[in-house]
Amino acid sequence: MLRRIEQHLLKNWSLLWGYALRLTGDRESASDLVQTCAVKALASASPPSDEIAARIYLFKVIRNAWIDDFRRAKVRCDDSAVKPLDGTVWNYDDRLIAEITVRQAVAQIEPVYREIIEIVDLAGFRYVEAAEILDIPLGTVMSRLSRARAALLDRITADNIRPIATDRRHAR
Repeated sequence: MLRRIEQHLLKNWSLLWGYALRLTGDRESASDLVQTCAVKALASASPPSDEIAARIYLFKVIRNAWIDDFRRAKVRCDDSAVKPLDGTVWNYDDRLIAEITVRQAVAQIEPVYREIIEIVDLAGFRYVEAAEILDIPLGTVMSRLSRARAALLDRITADNIRPIATDRRHAR
């Protein structure tokens, strides 16, 4: 049983880390969150055996650990200094610019919408799996995802579409 959960952890490690990074917004916290997930999963008395159920289980463990950490931090109200950017260098690559734009927009939408976008669109879970991870009905997943995508599109276009100011007179 322990060997099976190790295999599921190894197979999904990069997806779990990416999800944790999107939840926390910090590489160090994401690593801590994934390690917490691994410890809890390995200590579980009855982890799921099939691949899909194990994947759902691992994402649920990460989400619950993140919620616990968030609640603990909220109680402590630790206002530490803002962390500097990691210094990633880029060469004006359109794909990177698009990724940055989407990441910034995702960070600006409501947490409930951010969560569904991360689980379905970024982590690649099916609607049924997302419903199980979030403990909500399937219909709620679909409607929430629709509203989340609309909110995301609204955020992306809000800062990018501006009327062009002209000083020229139109010919008659």
